[in-house]
Order: sequence, then structure tokens, then C-alpha cells
Amino acid sequence: MRFGLMIGIVVIVLLLVFVISTYNKLIRGKITVDEAFATMDVYLKKRFDLIPNLVETVKGYAKHEESTLAEIVELRNQNYDNMSEEEKMQSGATMSKMIPQIMALAEQYPDLKANQNFLDLSRQLSQIEDDISNSRKYYNGAVKQYNFTVQMFPGSLIAGLFHFETKRMFEVDSTAERQNVQVKF
Repeated sequence: MRFGLMIGIVVIVLLLVFVISTYNKLIRGKITVDEAFATMDVYLKKRFDLIPNLVETVKGYAKHEESTLAEIVELRNQNYDNMSEEEKMQSGATMSKMIPQIMALAEQYPDLKANQNFLDLSRQLSQIEDDISNSRKYYNGAVKQYNFTVQMFPGSLIAGLFHFETKRMFEVDSTAERQNVQVKF
């Protein structure tokens, strides 16, 4: 009888240790995903704030290209701070699509390409695009690890018990968005 009780206690303790360690692994993964998103969010916000300066510089040279510029300004006028994570990722993807259009306009205006403001903004934009790309990789890696824990057995049992859900990876939907942003001088 005593031996059976000891085995029962050991099994309960091992089960409790498993639940606690899996729960902690899920929490650690969630925090890593949140931190990775925050890192990417900083760069998306930085680009979001840089775009109006770039648009204003281009506007001075490309007055008849108002439709492209108006679209970008309209997108930029959204309140970034009040967006959800999903909206921020969508806004970032849309801006990635529009930046090559701004740069294409710049190609049509040799004076603009030589303008110091435009050159500085273009360099900043190029650096931010690299930072966004790297932060997306980091975010997606963190999401992958977290989703493995949430979806794979036996972690899925604990994830379901404590309502942990998979996170969405940052994906580029269209082939145009998959292209690198070309910044030419």
C-alpha cells in the first residue's frame, strides 16, 4: 500500500513539473514573440514617420504625380499608435508596395535625385528597410518556435488548457511586395 502511494505521489509530482515547465515555456515563447513584434514595430513606425518627409520632397518636383503621392499620404494619415498588430503588419506591407512607386517618380526627375534632402531620406529609408527585413526574420523565427510549442504534442495539451493560441507570421502576400525595395540614385 505504501509503495503504491509513493508511486502515485511521484507520478503527480512529475505531472505537475511537466505542466509547470511547459506553461513556462509557452510564456517565454509568448514574451519572445511580443518582444520581436515590438522590435519590428519600432522600425515600421520609423518608416511610417519618414514617409511624409520623403513624399514632401518628391512633391516639390513631381506636382503632376498627385495620385500616387495622395495615396501614400492617405495611408500615412492613419493613426499608427491606435492600430492593432494585424493592422500594423498590413500597413507595413502596403507601404512596402508603395515605396518603389516613390522611387520610380524620383527617377523621372534628375534634379530631385541630386537633392540633398532626397538623398539623405533615401539613405535613411534604405537602412530602415534593411532593419525591417531583419526584424521580420527575427519575429517570424520567434513565432515559429512559439507555434511549435503550441501545436506539438504534448505541449498542445497545456496550450489548450491555458488558452494559448498560435500567432500569425509576417508574410508578404504578393510577388510585387516580395521584391526588394530599389533605391537608385
